[in-house]
Amino acid sequence: MSWGTELWDQFDNLEKHTQWGIDILEKYIKFVKERTEIELSYAKQLRNLSKKYQPKKNSKEEEEYKYTSCKAFISTLNEMNDYAGQHEVISENMASQIIVDLARYVQELKQERKSNFHDGRKAQQHIETCWKQLESSKRRFERDCKEADRAQQYFEKMDADINVTKADVEKARQQAQIRHQMAEDSKADYSSILQKFNHEQHEYYHTHIPNIFQKIQEMEERRIVRIGDSMKTYAEVDRQVIPIIGKCLDGIVKAAESIDQKNDSQLVIEAYKSGFEPPGDIEFEDYTQPMKRTVSDNSLSNSRGEGKPDLKFGGKSKGKLWPFIKKNKGATPEDFSNLPPEQRRKKLQQKVDELNKEIQKEMDQRDAITKMKDVYLKNPQMGDPASLDHKLAEVSQNIEKLRLETQKFEAWLAEVEGRLPARSEQARRQSGLYDSQNPPTVNNCAQDRESSPDGSYTEEQSQESEVKVLATDFDDEFDDEEPLPAIGTCKALYTFEGQNEGTISVVEGETLYVIEEDKGDGWTRIRRSEEEEGYVPTSYVEVYLDKNAKGAKTYI
Repeated sequence: MSWGTELWDQFDNLEKHTQWGIDILEKYIKFVKERTEIELSYAKQLRNLSKKYQPKKNSKEEEEYKYTSCKAFISTLNEMNDYAGQHEVISENMASQIIVDLARYVQELKQERKSNFHDGRKAQQHIETCWKQLESSKRRFERDCKEADRAQQYFEKMDADINVTKADVEKARQQAQIRHQMAEDSKADYSSILQKFNHEQHEYYHTHIPNIFQKIQEMEERRIVRIGDSMKTYAEVDRQVIPIIGKCLDGIVKAAESIDQKNDSQLVIEAYKSGFEPPGDIEFEDYTQPMKRTVSDNSLSNSRGEGKPDLKFGGKSKGKLWPFIKKNKGATPEDFSNLPPEQRRKKLQQKVDELNKEIQKEMDQRDAITKMKDVYLKNPQMGDPASLDHKLAEVSQNIEKLRLETQKFEAWLAEVEGRLPARSEQARRQSGLYDSQNPPTVNNCAQDRESSPDGSYTEEQSQESEVKVLATDFDDEFDDEEPLPAIGTCKALYTFEGQNEGTISVVEGETLYVIEEDKGDGWTRIRRSEEEEGYVPTSYVEVYLDKNAKGAKTYI
């Protein structure tokens, strides 16, 4: 089966067919390229989806992800991020192993096809030239034969005419001989060119064309094999990432299996436990005996008819009434006295841990400066040791301040832990041990407003001299955070398009509120309205801090 022998006369059709083959190859390349674009787009969408649902750093949402179900969700998001990475690998491998390779092969194929068909056209032109030479020699031989025949006939006519001179007859005879010789020469030339043409034609149809068509056939078959190999590579690229994708899915399953509902329930207890005891029974107040009428220690209010209200709370009952007493509104006290005992203890412990970390950080910095100073002392050419004294003193001063701050919070923490009973001593709680540690009592609610031991709860008297104790909720670490107060204003120097999560767009010349200044990371937190706030690059705004604002810094 050879195109050279079977398709010897289909030069034009083979040219069209091979061009079609190249078009098919280019179409396949385009298909794979679009597949890589889809994979990249899909991977990007998966990454954006994973990022969208990741908890924001230093936010209330991040604190909620301590539950095992939320941790499993975070693991799922991370696995989906890795899953997206595998689709990027598919795109990269298809681009490098298929698209680039086939694109280079197509260029080589076009060059080879062009060269083969150029040789074919050259062979065609040569055989056509030989054919034209044969036709020309044939026509010349035919013309010379006719001329020789006419010259012979003229000679015979002149020779038969008695009126013609002998000289004219001789001239006619010579002319006939010349024409006859010319015909013989043309015959010989025609015979030679014919033999040559037959040889060339035989070579053309049995050697040249078969060889050229054989090369074209081999070229076409290589193209077919190449596209088949590319299709195998296409499938193999997908197959290579299947184990890794399987591991990602296994990771999601493992994360789901790690969910512990009992542990989450315990975390809820730790998050919301106030440390108070449930209120005791309210004693019966007998109004049928006027002379013995008294107000019970557990009573919530006085009789409206009494002209001299006198409500006395014992330490025990007051401790039980705290959950129902209205709290003062305002800024959060430094010692977190507005929180229930258990939540206050957690906040104080957290603050102590943070201060200890800052102390350790300052101590590390002091050690580093001390080592640098020693180096300068040993090698004065590297620097002046005295230049580090100011920095060293500043760091030492910071350490001392942090230690004093830590001691203050540790004292508050010791106070709270001293009040809180052991978690296993339920009977001692019920017997009033905790209440006995809160000796202050309210002697006269009609005249004074006494606060609880932490100074954050009050009792108010109505116009009818009746004590109204209102129930309210306690602040804890899961309450909605109040908006940060503005510490100044800023003016946008340039327009900024806040496209990333957590940023906000501003327009040049716009004035906004500053709620958190740059902490060294190059970003300033601003607010446009109560529900619209975010970060902008510090270099894009001119900040005007309020000197009276808490924590504001003055820039000179």
